Amino acid sequence: MGKRGPKPKQRISEQWTPNLAYAIGLLATDGCLSSKGNHIDLTSKDVEQLKNFSTCLGIPLQIGEKYSGDGKRSFRIQFKSVIFYNFLLSIGLTPVKSKTLGALKIPHKYFFHFLRGVFDGDGSTYSYWDPRWKSSFMFYVCFASASQDFLDWLQETLAARLGVTGHITDLEKYSTKQLKYAKREGLKILRRMYGNAPKGTYLSRKHLKIQRMLAIVGEQL
Repeated sequence: MGKRGPKPKQRISEQWTPNLAYAIGLLATDGCLSSKGNHIDLTSKDVEQLKNFSTCLGIPLQIGEKYSGDGKRSFRIQFKSVIFYNFLLSIGLTPVKSKTLGALKIPHKYFFHFLRGVFDGDGSTYSYWDPRWKSSFMFYVCFASASQDFLDWLQETLAARLGVTGHITDLEKYSTKQLKYAKREGLKILRRMYGNAPKGTYLSRKHLKIQRMLAIVGEQL
């Protein structure tokens, strides 16, 4: 797999749409802005995620391979776009953002499309049967980040939009924190994230896992 950016004269639209909001959610989690002022990078273990990202931006971007020091393979997209880079800066993304990311300027209308991108980047769900109560199936919706300010902003926004509270915990053995929502609140979030999601704007393996999880309690997205 090679590397290339947008073809000459191609430009990424900065008009807000569900697709753009989702792509920015991915960049806020798995993306990176170089200090050079024009390079944008998105790295993921899922090729599908990078294909979705390219589709959402409306430009053909080739997917390359990347290997860590211990030989683990991931995939990446890298491209140059000064105009789009400056747009990302204008909404709050910054180079070396992992621990400094804070509130982003996401239009109210597109927040849950953005949140779905955040979830596909650094989110997860897990479930289990609680032995303390008979037939009690528990599940959680989680968002991870190294930035306390970013998680605080997500928590405040979700509280204002959905009336959910959640709680932030430290992830053991990692320098990150996790914003977690239990069953009832998690279901509210999942339904808003996926309820009107355009095709190709979510990671299919996470979507399928959620569907199977909710089926156990007779719920659906």
